[in-house]
Amino acid sequence: MMAPIRMLLCCVLLVCLISVSPAGEEQAKPTPRSKPQRRPNPAMAKVEDVAGLPRVLLIGDSISIGYTVPVREMLQGKANVHRPLTNCGPTTKGVAEIDQWLGDGKWDVIHFNWGLHDLKFMGPNGENLADPKASTSRQQVPLEQYEANLRRLVARLKTTGARLIWRTTTPVPAGAKGRVVGDAAKYNAVAKKIMDEHAIAIDDQYTFAQARLKEIQRPANVHFTPAGSKALAQQTVAAIHKQLSAESP
Repeated sequence: MMAPIRMLLCCVLLVCLISVSPAGEEQAKPTPRSKPQRRPNPAMAKVEDVAGLPRVLLIGDSISIGYTVPVREMLQGKANVHRPLTNCGPTTKGVAEIDQWLGDGKWDVIHFNWGLHDLKFMGPNGENLADPKASTSRQQVPLEQYEANLRRLVARLKTTGARLIWRTTTPVPAGAKGRVVGDAAKYNAVAKKIMDEHAIAIDDQYTFAQARLKEIQRPANVHFTPAGSKALAQQTVAAIHKQLSAESP
């Protein structure tokens, strides 16, 4: 009698385990964690103008994003410092979006640059920062197109009546992915020709940075350390001060 009872109890227990296990497994699954949200970049904060102060616009890529906040701090109480709420990328993006960035307001000074995104290499399917040595790689905006785009952008910027400052493209260091050492100088030479034709002031941050790359730039990277961005901000502020204090033509 005991053997059949034990067999019956085992069958009941097995049924219970089969019916309970899935629910138990569901309860044991960890709750998926949501990814921590990235803190908004303070450089992209909208600026509320202080009445009576001149309005300054910074246009540029991540190098300018790096010096935007220190420039604002250095010019606090002296100028309202704005920037497009984006990385301004290559000249092709500038041509497409410049009207939106300029808006309808009056600008007193516009400090601008394009270059590092133009000269970087892309793969055949749009891969970013491709190997410059690969036969299938190409620069995002070749020099000839860069010149045409920059001429178009300068013409548009001049219609604002603002004092214009061209900021030279900072150097590409050895080992930087997707770019070639020396290309920044080539693009700067094309830009200088245009700026000289239009008598536009030049903030030569290429020369400034080139002399102290090991001190202010990240290794094998076109970007700068926080101290490096602050040093570029000081150069930017000096160039802006010069234009704000200049007599009207």
